[in-house]
Amino acid sequence: MTTAHLTVDRAFTVAEVPHRLFGSFVEHMGRCVYTGIHEPGHPQADSRGFRQDVMQLVRELGPTVVRYPGGNFVSGYRWEDGVGPVEDRPVRIDGAWHTVETNAFGLHEFVDWAREADVEIMEAINLGTRGVEEARALVEYANHPHGTYWSDLRRKNGAATGTTQDPFDIKLWCLGNELDGPWQIGHKTADEYGRLAQESAKAMKLVDPDIELVAVGSSNRRMPTFGSWEHTVLSHTYEEVDYISMHAYYQEHDGDAASFLAEAVDMDAFIDGVVSTIDAVKAAGKHSKQVDISFDEWNVWYQSGLDTEDQPHQVAKGWQKHPRLIEDAYNVTDAVVVGTLLHSLLRHGDRVKIANQAQLVNVIAPIRSEEDGPAWRQSIFWPFARIAAKARGQIMRLAVDSEQVPTQKFGDVDAVDATVTWDEAAGKLVLFVANRGLEEAADVDLNLNGLQATAISSAEVLAVPERGDRLTANLVDSQDAVGLKPLTDVGLQDGRLHMTLPAMSWGVVELDVAAA
Repeated sequence: MTTAHLTVDRAFTVAEVPHRLFGSFVEHMGRCVYTGIHEPGHPQADSRGFRQDVMQLVRELGPTVVRYPGGNFVSGYRWEDGVGPVEDRPVRIDGAWHTVETNAFGLHEFVDWAREADVEIMEAINLGTRGVEEARALVEYANHPHGTYWSDLRRKNGAATGTTQDPFDIKLWCLGNELDGPWQIGHKTADEYGRLAQESAKAMKLVDPDIELVAVGSSNRRMPTFGSWEHTVLSHTYEEVDYISMHAYYQEHDGDAASFLAEAVDMDAFIDGVVSTIDAVKAAGKHSKQVDISFDEWNVWYQSGLDTEDQPHQVAKGWQKHPRLIEDAYNVTDAVVVGTLLHSLLRHGDRVKIANQAQLVNVIAPIRSEEDGPAWRQSIFWPFARIAAKARGQIMRLAVDSEQVPTQKFGDVDAVDATVTWDEAAGKLVLFVANRGLEEAADVDLNLNGLQATAISSAEVLAVPERGDRLTANLVDSQDAVGLKPLTDVGLQDGRLHMTLPAMSWGVVELDVAAA
């Protein structure tokens, strides 16, 4: 059995838990929109075609902000195609995913869906094939009250479609998507994108000065321009934007589960690198404001290996409407990794203010659904749902003294990965903790300085099920194979928490605490 000793001190905190850290992502890709959140005629659909079984799971998952409509899709998208009477909307090809887009679901429908789901909208604009005027017009269409061409067209379109006519009041906007990537429609150099983003940002804020803007960062840490891209883009846009984006996807390679379970080490380093670049530009430009990070795409995604039959190699399949794309079936190992990635985001909550797990339904998602069939929770649903529900108040600075486990990719890493939040007003301290050990249980204790634990409110763990292995997943015919169970080997002694975590597991323990 491995051991780990964790210590928190009331005096040492990182930041308030950012409300937008628990975001998700809806892209017009595969079956995320069509037969995901929207399926007219489904037995669980309402009069607008919104699947209520999916809606119920979205509310349980608890995302606070949802990015829309892409992703790669947005770099070739005309937002005007998705407004007005549905029967008048054009059907177009989507070059990003080599599919046919019917535009039966568009901006008005998404705004109504988001309001029902009680999530903030994070709207992405097309800076791949379009530019300043289209971006400015969309802000006017969405946010201006009335009395202008675009705002009055919004009111007219809402009346025609039975959707909202009121201003959408979208305050969070992405200035394009992954434009450093050669795969992106409208791919640009850092200088080309930086200037376009700067001028688009200025025009958008002339329409609504209260909006917040996210500049495009590197598509991933392995990009040859990583670092220099951020530096150049921010040198152009620092005064106009509020955030720069980060994207990262992780998967298990060649059965190397130990390295996969340690991928939060990579996320930690990635975030630290981007923070350093932001602050270098701030210092060089003598700026007073602080730009923070929007980690607006992250997840486990098997781009090779497991679940590859529906990978996005669509050209040979011809042009289809909402085909199955990257519908990964997530297992126990994936859930533990997702838990640790959420730990990393929380650890950096002083600078990562927005994060969006990609995507929400079907496409590499915590929620799956079948056309004319059921909707269910994937294994990765559980860490996200619990952290989104329970992480409140202050992120605590956690000291970890853990035995190490060897990995091929990262060397020796802590066997136990954890983070802690403390809600002083509610008197709750929550420990989110993972055991990366593949075979050994972990003996973990948490020492509290300046806080007195009086009771354990709840304790749950996600681990390999009794009848299964680390690759067990929730499938349409076994929807509850993986989930959270009560953690029984846990207790308090002299105000100190002690627990035993099973091998390769993720857990959450909530304590009643008082300031000592």
